[in-house]
Amino acid sequence: MRVLAALVLAPITLALAYAGGWLWALLVTLISIGLFTEWLMVVGASSTALTGAGTIVLAMMGLCVAAGALKTAVIVGCIGGAIVTLIARGKFIWAATGFAYAAAALLASILVRKDVVHGFAALMFVLLVVWATDIGGYFAGRGIGGPKLWPRVSPKKTWAGAFGGFVASLAVAGGFAAFGIGKAVPLLFVSAVLSVVSQAGDLFESAVKRRFGVKDSSHLIPGHGGLLDRLDGFVAAILVAWIIGFLRHGVHSAGSGLMVW
Repeated sequence: MRVLAALVLAPITLALAYAGGWLWALLVTLISIGLFTEWLMVVGASSTALTGAGTIVLAMMGLCVAAGALKTAVIVGCIGGAIVTLIARGKFIWAATGFAYAAAALLASILVRKDVVHGFAALMFVLLVVWATDIGGYFAGRGIGGPKLWPRVSPKKTWAGAFGGFVASLAVAGGFAAFGIGKAVPLLFVSAVLSVVSQAGDLFESAVKRRFGVKDSSHLIPGHGGLLDRLDGFVAAILVAWIIGFLRHGVHSAGSGLMVW
């Protein structure tokens, strides 16, 4: 079931990533709303008012950033985040964290792809690094085993799996360089950073679930759990990827900043 779900969802994701524009923005917005909704359920803060407010704000942010109104999207996000925090009351810290998590995923995912020249290549690079880290970690962890990485938070993860995922991510950088999409040394460095960040994002989500005694964020994706379970590594990686690209080439050319050295 896990493999079948991946075989269905991966081509759809790649097709919409290639299309870019409003189609990619729509997918990312819907996923961000799903991330926020699942986060609220995990931390025990779910309510109609809170979920509804977050959904409206994230939808408005997605619309604004897709239309090129980034400043408006940020303002909407700040005001909306404050409203979400007020509605949450006793769980305001967790609700605010979840909203920031979903909003960051939304903005970074759309902005990286919006780079006209290297947006698609940059997005594919991040996706493949995260997937390679996940797959490499799975096989290395199962095949080698050994000491646990952080048993209190994630009992199944091992140091061998972490290293296996790290090595697999470097293979992605090597592949891009071999096809002339970027220089080898910088891409190896970036893939190494994103692989570590991706695994840290996975552990962060596991720690939150462990804190609230939850096994899966939902059962939305057969064999995979929820969106949080499947995208925790990607959210962390795409955010760091956008930051790297932004620091090098500016807010609207983050893709180029990530891929061109």
